[in-house]
Amino acid sequence: MRWLFLLLVVLNAVYYVWHQQEAPLKAKEVAPLSLYKGSQQDIRLLSESGTDRASPQRGEECLYVGGIAKLEQLNALRQRLMSLDVVTARVVGALGDNPGFWLQVAPQSRRLLDETVLATLSHDFKDLKHKIMLCEGIATAE
Repeated sequence: MRWLFLLLVVLNAVYYVWHQQEAPLKAKEVAPLSLYKGSQQDIRLLSESGTDRASPQRGEECLYVGGIAKLEQLNALRQRLMSLDVVTARVVGALGDNPGFWLQVAPQSRRLLDETVLATLSHDFKDLKHKIMLCEGIATAE
């Protein structure tokens, strides 16, 4: 038992010395942001691009809620949104390359669906997604 203890002490000492001899890692040098010139320095959000909310280009964007695989769940989602006074229309066909059934939210009802309401709905309805896309080219049932 004494030999085992001495062996473990010697192994720990060797392990300690081996780790002390390793070279310390050097921090990677990063060039400051001020050296980068051009378009990368002034990144802006689309909402900050100079177009105001009243412009006609802004009105072409619609909010879509869905991505649900079953039509029954979509109808339940539509009923839930109607209880929140949100006017929706069912999207006919596929919404781009996004599978599932989708609802288009009316522009006047879009302000009622903020991030907290959408988060609550996504907890209640599995695989619920929301997208803001251009309205043109999307056919609705109504």
